[in-house]
Amino acid sequence: MTYAAEPKRFRSSRRPRHVVVIGAGPAGLVAAHELVRDGVAVTILERRSALGGLGGTTAFEGRAGTYLFDFGGHRFITHNAELLALVEGLVGDDLLTAERRSVIRLAGRTYEYPLAIGNLLANAPPSLLASAARDLAWTAIRRPSVDPEADFATWTRARFGPTLYRTFFEGYTRKLWGIEPSALSGDWAEQRISLVDLKDVARRLLPGRHSGVRTYARAYRYPRLGFGMIFDRLAERVMAEGAQLRTGVTVTGLRVSGSAISRVETDAGAFPCDAVVSTMPLPDMVRLTGGTCSLRFRGLRFFNVTMDVADVSPFTWQYLSDPGIMATRLQEPKRRSPEMAPAGRSSLMLEIPCDPGDPLWGAEDEVLLPRIRHDLSRLGIDPAAMTGEFFSTRAATAYPLMVKGYERAREAAFRRLEAIDNLVQCGRQGSFRYVFTDTAMEMGQLAARSLLEGADRRRAIRDHRNERVVIETESIA
Repeated sequence: MTYAAEPKRFRSSRRPRHVVVIGAGPAGLVAAHELVRDGVAVTILERRSALGGLGGTTAFEGRAGTYLFDFGGHRFITHNAELLALVEGLVGDDLLTAERRSVIRLAGRTYEYPLAIGNLLANAPPSLLASAARDLAWTAIRRPSVDPEADFATWTRARFGPTLYRTFFEGYTRKLWGIEPSALSGDWAEQRISLVDLKDVARRLLPGRHSGVRTYARAYRYPRLGFGMIFDRLAERVMAEGAQLRTGVTVTGLRVSGSAISRVETDAGAFPCDAVVSTMPLPDMVRLTGGTCSLRFRGLRFFNVTMDVADVSPFTWQYLSDPGIMATRLQEPKRRSPEMAPAGRSSLMLEIPCDPGDPLWGAEDEVLLPRIRHDLSRLGIDPAAMTGEFFSTRAATAYPLMVKGYERAREAAFRRLEAIDNLVQCGRQGSFRYVFTDTAMEMGQLAARSLLEGADRRRAIRDHRNERVVIETESIA
């Protein structure tokens, strides 16, 4: 890995002897791996009993056998050869190559995702096509620019036109984030949205113009027994190399001596240390140091059901844009690996956006079941194929909620934490960034190496790979 600029030095550049890593997710485990490999004593503290954070996998023992469910939809994609070698070394022959097939479900129609011109022309209502064509003509005449500081609604309307915005973005975005699209920052959209824009459409309709449209990587790597297999194997390796792993431990405080943490306090006792690598959610760490922070996360509830059929559909993901359907995304885990369900069986996972304290968050599974059955029927999936086995998992901090102006609160949070000389925040929650797994793992590498080298790269870590491109197009997988 290369660094953007020469870093300043930590006030104390002494090599740490003992580092506490808070969180056993992708960033935390990779940081621990880097440190123990270099001879540093490491204690990993994880609040949950399971490992992997959002990259973990849950096993469900059903009547037909074992079903595996991830916390959301994961796939390993990277342009970092070193990181790819690490994952291949951990998972070996159990690291499969899969191909993603995703669609958008809206008003009884199925569209390819990313949107393809031929598919759109074949499936969209004539009124939608006519309106989108008018947008295209208007865009060609006016050539509007997109303000990089624009809100999400303004950004997407300018890039795709008002028709595609209203059809494919507005309702879905409101359902996913729980706020109006105009209240959401648009600064992350260029890394996450790969739908062709109207200018791309025009270029592709011209003779000889058949390339250059941004899109998601189709092929990806995926472990045979779920995404969490990577991090279970990584945890086994770091423990074999001497790291101590404590699960079911909640961090309750920090003892700061001068400008450095001297020990981490938990409900299981205190852990002395020379430095801390933290993947704790950024606002929680600020509050732990006595500060205040307005940053928030969007939660997800995953409603997992087992199916008495071999296959439900050919699709990996189905984006559910209809506002009346409770979930935002439907996944069939065996589309990633056939061993995510017993032979001859399948399963489904519905992602329901909600936050702790919301009625949807706390409702019993049996209460939601009639709605789940109704929504599956609307999608053309026979509820009679459900086996009657179902359960929910939850992630309270699944997505950083990037409201307009969040950048100021994020900057203030990091300024406060930078006063603690031996604390490095990283990972999706720790940096308050909507990043892919490989980026979170790279953050963990950088955090460990910064401590080993005595180089204060905390600002580079928190904004690592913040390019305004669709990052997946750079994958070597």
